[in-house]
Amino acid sequence: MNRKVIQIVSLMAIFGCVTIGFTSCSKKNPNSPGVEFMPDMYRSPSLESNMAYVKIVDGKETIDTLQANRLPVAATIARGFIPYPYPDDTTGYGQAGRLLHNPLEKTEANIMQGEVLYGKFCVQCHGNTGQGDGLVALKLPGPPPSYTGPVLMALPEGKMFHTITYGKNLMGSHASQLTVNERWKLVMFVQKLQGKLK
Repeated sequence: MNRKVIQIVSLMAIFGCVTIGFTSCSKKNPNSPGVEFMPDMYRSPSLESNMAYVKIVDGKETIDTLQANRLPVAATIARGFIPYPYPDDTTGYGQAGRLLHNPLEKTEANIMQGEVLYGKFCVQCHGNTGQGDGLVALKLPGPPPSYTGPVLMALPEGKMFHTITYGKNLMGSHASQLTVNERWKLVMFVQKLQGKLK
């Protein structure tokens, strides 16, 4: 190595040792840790997630940029989430009936998967054949309507999907338990019980 480089490195090492020596020891208080160079590294502030912190600067309230998790930007859609455009009211119910159609192919595999889902989520109330004679339905104030009755036979598949998504009357929403595709497979199996699919 060059002699000049060695001298510079030596001076830097000596200066570093002297600086650390002066700042780390305190004669006034022997228990003092000395000067803290990076206190945020070992004394991090306790922040709640997804909260905006307000700080007052010169009498004005401002949002502190130091946050744990920031809220997503308005109108952000989570990965894998498909927004459902129809509201949970009579208007949305009617629009779903007119405009919403099953995007999945009506294959035997999809219908069989719908049958498995029906056995897990629907048979308790609607019964094995969709006549509203499930074990839970016997305890309800009124049984669910039969799938082969005139009201549900005329029900479009979009309204069926809407009902599974939001729930209707005594039936609760199944949107948190079933994906969009699983709901459509259930609709297919209900249509098979109705005799609309072979």
